[in-house]
Amino acid sequence: MFNRLINRRQDEENKRSEGRLPPGQALTQKFPVLHYGSVPSFNPATWDFRVWGEVEEPVRWSWEEFNQLPRTRLTMDIHCVTRWSKFDTDWEGVSVRTLIEQKLIRPRPTAKFVMQHAEYGFTANLPLEVMLADNFLMATHYNGEPLTPDHGYPLRGIVGAIPGREDLMTPYFWKGAKWLRGLEFMTQDRRGFWEQAGYHNNADVWEEERFG
Repeated sequence: MFNRLINRRQDEENKRSEGRLPPGQALTQKFPVLHYGSVPSFNPATWDFRVWGEVEEPVRWSWEEFNQLPRTRLTMDIHCVTRWSKFDTDWEGVSVRTLIEQKLIRPRPTAKFVMQHAEYGFTANLPLEVMLADNFLMATHYNGEPLTPDHGYPLRGIVGAIPGREDLMTPYFWKGAKWLRGLEFMTQDRRGFWEQAGYHNNADVWEEERFG
């Protein structure tokens, strides 16, 4: 146990020296489970995913249809507002940018923001430009396996840092909603669940925008 602690601290210092550990964060080798409320049930026969708002045409996909959408794999570092960071995490899922490029979603020119809608009415907001960047994904798999229920199965939004991509805005991990059920494209920003509770609307990890 002592050796594991020493190794973790050494790994943490290495990540800090590489410029990959944001201020106020600590490395974890686990994947902590944090969410508000209970884990929702999932029925593939009734589950659907909807897209609406500032789009040329609303979209609805069943679970079977969603799994036929183009797939993307992504490796990145994730940073939780509760001060843990996990590095080199592997994800697979569906890219919003790809769906738009293939005209499966057609936002209107007036669309500037997106609200993620999840089970129990939970919401998380992001600028459209962040959701279209390389470091946002609607994930179904983590480390080659389907998400576990505690981590958002069957679908969650994820956002994090890609090493070497300082051009990308990196929000804290809460900006990707667990148990995701839809996307609402908007002309104006609206605060999501945690933002209404006092969390920072931008949530930039490098600026330590945790609250406010």
